[in-house]
Amino acid sequence: MTAIDHDRQGIVFDIQRYSIHDGPGVRTIVFLKGCPLRCRWCSNPESQNPEPELFYRRSACIKCGQCMAVCPTKAIAYENPDFVDRNKCIKCGACTKVCPTQALKRAGKTMSIAEVMQELRKDAHHYRRSGGGITLSGGEPLFQHEFAKQLLMACHEQGWNTAMETTGCTTRDIVRDVIPFVDHVLMDLKAIDPAVHRANTGIDNRIILENALCIASLTHTVVRIPVVPGVNDSVEAITAIGNFAKLMPGVDTVHLLPYHTYGENKYELLGRPYPMADAPNLKPEDMTPFKAAVEGLGFNCVIGG
Repeated sequence: MTAIDHDRQGIVFDIQRYSIHDGPGVRTIVFLKGCPLRCRWCSNPESQNPEPELFYRRSACIKCGQCMAVCPTKAIAYENPDFVDRNKCIKCGACTKVCPTQALKRAGKTMSIAEVMQELRKDAHHYRRSGGGITLSGGEPLFQHEFAKQLLMACHEQGWNTAMETTGCTTRDIVRDVIPFVDHVLMDLKAIDPAVHRANTGIDNRIILENALCIASLTHTVVRIPVVPGVNDSVEAITAIGNFAKLMPGVDTVHLLPYHTYGENKYELLGRPYPMADAPNLKPEDMTPFKAAVEGLGFNCVIGG
């Protein structure tokens, strides 16, 4: 086995502990920046850009001026309509270090494998007791494929279970290089119709569907369908995804994820409009006909997860 490079660095934008929804047992989720898709409903928009970004929370800002004094490009000024001129901002993070109210925060930081592992070890006893482990999420974890691979290898070296949430939007070579180190894959499938997929994510789904078949042949895979108003919220669309999932080796479970607007505030923090401002949240009971369709294809069906 290739030696683990504990000094290798990646861009991490969050580490969440005590999750029970993203793989078996109690898990810690490591969120990696970078994603080739631009899903209109994305609840982690800070994950899309592979580089660190700046959050600005207007309601917490007291206009003390300390950030303006340290900004090397003068991107922050009272006369700016949004206070932060993101065209000038170089995401250096100097402003976040002096902000007394955390109105300015950096989304994403460089971490080494060793630094991430140090955080993960804090909950190692939970992994052992619950059969849990580590889940890589994003963004698209395979965007930082070498960092993801090294981190997965380091987790296996500790005897921890590994999982990954993925869109499958990557190359076949990367799939074959990384997925053997993943014990459980949570594979997002959003639409079978390529025109629908392209219109709502910016990316054609041909390589995604091909990789889904490959991933399922390499490790235990669960299909997850984000059910989104105006995109795939019909029995026909869900059935089409289910029929494709039947072609994926060993897949017996499908998760239906009702659309929600929990990430809407992050768009404001990034100075962006929310693409689906008029779409309603979907409730678990809205999934009833879709659950019946999935179960009618022979799958176990879970709402959420």
